[in-house]
Amino acid sequence: MDLVALVLRTLFVYFFILLVMRMMGKREIGKLSIFDLVVSIMIADLAVLAVEHFDVPLFFSLVPIVVLFLTQIGLSYISLKSKTIREIVDGKPSVLIENGQIREEEMKKQRYNLNDLLMQLREKNIYSLSQVEFAILEPTGKLTVIPREEEKQVTKKDLNLPVRKVERPVILIEDGEVNEDNLNKIGRNVLWLKQQVKKRTGISRLKDVSFCSLDTDGVLYIDLKDQRRK
Repeated sequence: MDLVALVLRTLFVYFFILLVMRMMGKREIGKLSIFDLVVSIMIADLAVLAVEHFDVPLFFSLVPIVVLFLTQIGLSYISLKSKTIREIVDGKPSVLIENGQIREEEMKKQRYNLNDLLMQLREKNIYSLSQVEFAILEPTGKLTVIPREEEKQVTKKDLNLPVRKVERPVILIEDGEVNEDNLNKIGRNVLWLKQQVKKRTGISRLKDVSFCSLDTDGVLYIDLKDQRRK
């Protein structure tokens, strides 16, 4: 008898949760806001408790789920009417790259590092920051990238570099630190790098450079730290 009751209780909770989730709206898993994700996790935990705890009447086990459902529906409706509430509940997009320049302060605020940024760009088949005009981190965690329409490229000939095949962009400076191993790979030294940075930006201290790379087409991308652009 207990087994039959368990099966029936499980089926009832399953179809009840299915109905609740359907009524909450259709959104892809990857597009859930933080609030949606929290509600979904809490409903899943409450559903497990509703199935396992035979000593608690089913009605009382389902009440918290209904409360979460009504809260989610209510906040969703209010969010449609109020931009402020929408930004509080769902968050707002964060611009990580603007006009081709990395916004370090915004990246720190989002606890987002250069490796995260480069990885998500590679997932979109973008292998050099010089190709990016804007990069926007959406509230769902997805990175939206707007590429440059026209890239001002500096060729290897312009940089007086030997023409050789490069498998991927070479990072020369990251967070103000020079990668001398990568400089050696392209047959250059720190003095050459300082000259190129000063020529392109007017800045002589490499510590003031947030990121610098040389991509497969010979494009030297240089991004200064936020305070040096002000």
